[in-house]
Amino acid sequence: MAVDYSNLDQLFAQTNLAEGMEEEELVKISSQVIKDFEQDLLSRKEWERQHEQWMKLAIQTIEEKTWPWRNASNVKYPLLSTSAMQFQARAYPTLVGAPNVVKARVIGDDPSGEKTRRAERISKHMSYQVLEEMENWDEEMDKACFILPIVGCIFKKIYYHPDKGYNCSDLVLPKDLVINYWAKDLSSATTKTHVLYMTKNTVKEKQLGGEFLEFDLEQSFAKEMDFYTKAREKEGLAKPSDMESAPLTVLEQHCWYDLDEDGYKEPYIITVEYSSEKVIRITPRFEKDGVKSENGKIIKITPEEYFIKFSFIPNPDGGFYDLGFGALLGPLNETVNTLINQLIDSGTIHNLQGGWIAKGVRMKAGDTSFTPGEWKIVQTSGDDLRKGIFPLPTKEPSSTLFQLLGTIVESGQQLASVAEIFVGKMPGQNTPATTTMATIEQGMKVFTAIYKRIYRSLTKEFKRLYRLNKIYLSPQAEFNVVDSQELMMTGQSDYLAD
Repeated sequence: MAVDYSNLDQLFAQTNLAEGMEEEELVKISSQVIKDFEQDLLSRKEWERQHEQWMKLAIQTIEEKTWPWRNASNVKYPLLSTSAMQFQARAYPTLVGAPNVVKARVIGDDPSGEKTRRAERISKHMSYQVLEEMENWDEEMDKACFILPIVGCIFKKIYYHPDKGYNCSDLVLPKDLVINYWAKDLSSATTKTHVLYMTKNTVKEKQLGGEFLEFDLEQSFAKEMDFYTKAREKEGLAKPSDMESAPLTVLEQHCWYDLDEDGYKEPYIITVEYSSEKVIRITPRFEKDGVKSENGKIIKITPEEYFIKFSFIPNPDGGFYDLGFGALLGPLNETVNTLINQLIDSGTIHNLQGGWIAKGVRMKAGDTSFTPGEWKIVQTSGDDLRKGIFPLPTKEPSSTLFQLLGTIVESGQQLASVAEIFVGKMPGQNTPATTTMATIEQGMKVFTAIYKRIYRSLTKEFKRLYRLNKIYLSPQAEFNVVDSQELMMTGQSDYLAD
């Protein structure tokens, strides 16, 4: 069944375009979605491997060591974690400065002052939306400010939720938004796949509400559980006790597909249940005002962009996923971990000692332990005892390694701008106040550039929320925030203009 674009009202009235489509066509669509998803996944395989290492360093994952001996020293120095926490401590209160988070500015002449008054109304209303109405926005920004410096980029998914009746801005981790590694930017990426994990009950609710097509949920759940259990066993983890809470993998792909078979691909959101490879939903990824036509023929469709990318440091190799402290400090952090563990292992060997005992020494075999002031009797002379025991040659922990450790840690702190003065340590007593302030200012230059990138992304997010207000906000919306003893009100008319 080809989609008819002659009646856009009827098209947008449908909850799920997949209803009524031939099974053969749905199988074809599903194959294309999964093929594109797996190709994009393959393109970022090396990035995923590095991402796993960064996360282990950040959360201080302790793994059992068998070299140089079992249960050898396995200290994880928190260089990456400290750097991320320092960035979050500065960025979060700077970026989310209540109560006026959103600020609209006036462009052009404003002789009557109407633009200024409208800007003030929009600023107050949208600030109320993100801080009060969108309950998770503040919390998501808090998480974003910690995750962003570790992995290099995070995403926000901004959409209107019809059941809740207000806009939503969800934090999306880069591992859950699969985009080809060599995509130029977010808007030009031909496919963007958001990997969602839904419980069986959530999927059933969407089926009952008509949002998802019906499919064999039990069979899909059984396949997913088999794969999930094998994956956990491979990682040495026990399978979950509550099997019902294990999620189904759902692929929500924002892509282009020619459903009306006119040779021009249109923007859609196609949702596929991964284990069964079933298309469960198709919905337009554009609005009526994004359709451009001439003489009754559609010549261009401008898609709606649901995702906003927040970047830490641009990737110099041109890759889509940007750099964070994980990539920059990861090797240094691993080096610091190695040096610390070598020093501890060296001290352990030197303190505990060990060696060889000649066969002629008559004493009980096996390990022998001493308590302070204890003497043990052996059936041999003291001279023979000295000759029959040869301790393993060991040295105290190397001072050279210790100095190298200090140099590496200092280099990492300089790279992350985590100098002692920034973590609360006072400078020398004779240091002038002006010198201290200048040092802090120069040290913050790196963060200033990163803040600019985050502000740029926040601007895009607020413009997206502005557009959603233009489309979905009721004509007379009011928000109960008392400002200067006056109840502020706004309406959709404030958002109709550019």
